[in-house]
Amino acid sequence: MAQSPTTSLSAVPEAATPSIIVWESAAYTLYRDRLVQGQYTARALSRTELTSDYQSPADEALSLQVNFKFSLNGEDNELPPGQHHSFVVLPTADGTLVETPPIVFGHQYHDETPLPAAAYLTPNTSLKIRLDLRPVLAAFQSHGFYTLYNGQNLYKDDLQHVYVAGSTPPLSWEFADLANMPQLELKDPDGNGIYETTVQLCAPTHTSPTTASQWKQSLDVSDFPQYTSDYPLLDALYNLTLEEAKRAVEPDGTFRTGQEWAGVWTRDISYSIVLAQAALQPEVAKTSLLRKITRHGRIVQDTGTGGAYPCSTDRVVWATAAWEIYLTSGDEDWLRQVYPIIRSSVEDDQLNAYNSATGLVRGESSFLDWREQTYPTWMQPADIYQSECLGTNAVHYQTNVVLALMATQLGDPEAAAQHQAQAESIKAAINQHLWLPDQGYYGQYRYGRTYPILSPRAEALGEALTVLFGIADAERSRSVVARTPVMDYGVPCIYPQIPGILPYHNNGVWPFVESYWGLAAAKAGNEAAFMESIAAVARAAALFLTNKENFVASNGDFAGTQVNSNVMLWSISGALGLVYKGLFGMEFHVDGLRFRPFVPQALQGTRRLTGFRYRQATLDIELRGFGNVIRIITLDGQPLLDATVPASLSGQHTLYIELTNDVLPVSTQNKVAHHVSPSTPIVSYAANLLSWLAAEGVDSYKVLRNGQPIERTTKTSFLVPTPTLYAEYQVVAVDALGFESFASEPQPVGTAAAGLTFEFEASTLPSEKPHQEHTGNGVIKTSATVNQSVAATLAVPSTGSYAVNFRYANGNGPVSTSNKCAVRTLRINQQVVGTIVLPQRGEDAWEDWGFSNSIVVNLQEGSYTLLLSLEPANENMNGEVNEALLDTIRLTKVN
Repeated sequence: MAQSPTTSLSAVPEAATPSIIVWESAAYTLYRDRLVQGQYTARALSRTELTSDYQSPADEALSLQVNFKFSLNGEDNELPPGQHHSFVVLPTADGTLVETPPIVFGHQYHDETPLPAAAYLTPNTSLKIRLDLRPVLAAFQSHGFYTLYNGQNLYKDDLQHVYVAGSTPPLSWEFADLANMPQLELKDPDGNGIYETTVQLCAPTHTSPTTASQWKQSLDVSDFPQYTSDYPLLDALYNLTLEEAKRAVEPDGTFRTGQEWAGVWTRDISYSIVLAQAALQPEVAKTSLLRKITRHGRIVQDTGTGGAYPCSTDRVVWATAAWEIYLTSGDEDWLRQVYPIIRSSVEDDQLNAYNSATGLVRGESSFLDWREQTYPTWMQPADIYQSECLGTNAVHYQTNVVLALMATQLGDPEAAAQHQAQAESIKAAINQHLWLPDQGYYGQYRYGRTYPILSPRAEALGEALTVLFGIADAERSRSVVARTPVMDYGVPCIYPQIPGILPYHNNGVWPFVESYWGLAAAKAGNEAAFMESIAAVARAAALFLTNKENFVASNGDFAGTQVNSNVMLWSISGALGLVYKGLFGMEFHVDGLRFRPFVPQALQGTRRLTGFRYRQATLDIELRGFGNVIRIITLDGQPLLDATVPASLSGQHTLYIELTNDVLPVSTQNKVAHHVSPSTPIVSYAANLLSWLAAEGVDSYKVLRNGQPIERTTKTSFLVPTPTLYAEYQVVAVDALGFESFASEPQPVGTAAAGLTFEFEASTLPSEKPHQEHTGNGVIKTSATVNQSVAATLAVPSTGSYAVNFRYANGNGPVSTSNKCAVRTLRINQQVVGTIVLPQRGEDAWEDWGFSNSIVVNLQEGSYTLLLSLEPANENMNGEVNEALLDTIRLTKVN
């Protein structure tokens, strides 16, 4: 009898026929030899052959209403966040082209045409989108620039490209990627100021090669561990995955990240190595990790938000991967090689990213590196640098644990104690600042400016890592696994979802995250969650006949996400990890390989893993029964002490494990429906009044002062009491189910809100770039060769706490990628007070001025010398270009 995944799991006799249900949910059903989802079936013809008749429904029900906005130079700069144009695409009788009217740039257009009931876009609908850019061009003629909605000036010579972004494919809301989509660029061929492009909506994707109908093993994978069980479908998927693991190795001996992702990526290979590749392909793992070292012997932070490091700091997951290789291989030379690399990287992080005030580490969410997918749109890269994220902090905790263990092995007890203490500090800070007692899991991240708040969204990878790394104690681990939101097709990267953002990290399930989640569930003893993770990973691989990068959380389909790839390394590794570390319960330690198997009752029976290489030994393993308690474990017929194969073992050996078949207590999950949170309010402030537009689906609003709620209201305004010296106000929209939007951009109010401005003592105007707009008397260029240190004198009028930040420009790359974030150390009267980060703000966007992160310092009344300098720890990932323009210093008294 089948069981719901939210209750106990049913027994399936070892001799069960293929028609017996192994496991089922509301969305799909798993049998021994097949998986059925609605009208689609994936079937194992043998352990080396699979078929699937799955077809993507992505284009079958697209709305006639198309939402979009225009973009100048690939920036989201036409309308405020949350506002867009809408047009109803009614099919013409003769099938001719559908056209929008010329829509004036900056003026919201809403098509009032009623939407017909149950009507959807027809395939290959051609839509001509027309933009009236004449007001912008007129402003260029009269003033030389056009003032955008956000107050920034766009100069005539800086207008390079005009794009359209939107919700219906091929339109996309990912502004940073518009330059790579030429069909979304508008042109004015006749020079009349009306820009146009034609896009093809509802273009069928069913013929895509990502929907293969059959897989048959074609590569020799006999040098990998061989797996058999009483479940032919799962066996065939294991063999498919082994074949893809072999395909995921390049001729140069490094891992390929995915079929569509060439090259070696730090986090991808590291998470993959931890899941399975350290055991499966250790030499490839070593070569790949060593490819991600800078010329100065630091771990590479791959391209990312604002120019990578230190806006992103999760590169140190490399350390856990390197340690896993040592545990599986016992290679002391490897340990001595990687230890100084990790330690030097962490020493830089301690200066650039560790927050002594909270004990947490700054930098965007680990792996969630596409800004719009997981952050509110008002957050600039400097804001993301300041955020303190769950997954990233879990990784930094484990890195310090690894350093302590490495130092112990290498005979450095002082370093071991230092890094263990640092790990314990991060662990305590995570449990103090990120735990949500009402929800029973950890919050996504702390974000804001002077007064950060905690986002209550769940973040699946981070939740899993807190359990696996031991950050959460046993009670919290059980709570995290039981109460983190899980949807029908798997655990979503975040929950609830963000409005107006297409699936990728938002509204996405990533199989490698699902695998980490499953391993966390096994560690916490949650049978229901572990079994569902196994099924979720198997469903996607079986129906799609490859290990996909991701799929849409709300419908389980591969075709609706922004980017996707077959043969994805960390998805491959996750599927294998669920077998090795999940079912067989392998734990690699310094002194040996420990077994803590967990076989859900639904998967009871006999399974064998032969030819598994551990250090100098090769193991043939047989595992019988179900549960997570060992009744018998023998090595070559003799009882095995502590269920641990000693690290010194060599040669061929046989391991036998029999479980007790004890039925575990009923375990539960927090199964939830797809849900989108309210839009982030856009708040304005004038005459002591905060005001914002009413948003659809909002039940009430919370007003925050300095990060604390002070009022709940159904109104769209709030009268600020007579302003004091300084305060920050934000508004959070709350829907009827209690789900919250992101908080609005902090609005400073009070007599000190504007801050004091100071200029640098020297002014160097670089001649190679125009600088038409700045607030001071001159603009200072600081780079690796010019003005490596710049100084200023601050006159502090009264004693108090002050936020110090810098108005800057960095046009060395786009907001979303590259590696040219400028980094500097800030000293006041020769004392180091923190790191100033000057991230990229757009390709060649040297007129796009913004503010750096802020550092809060306590100052007495008087005069101070400020020094901003490029120091060795401030090395970015480019290594050569570490450059920005500086205008003024802002000093704001916040307390």
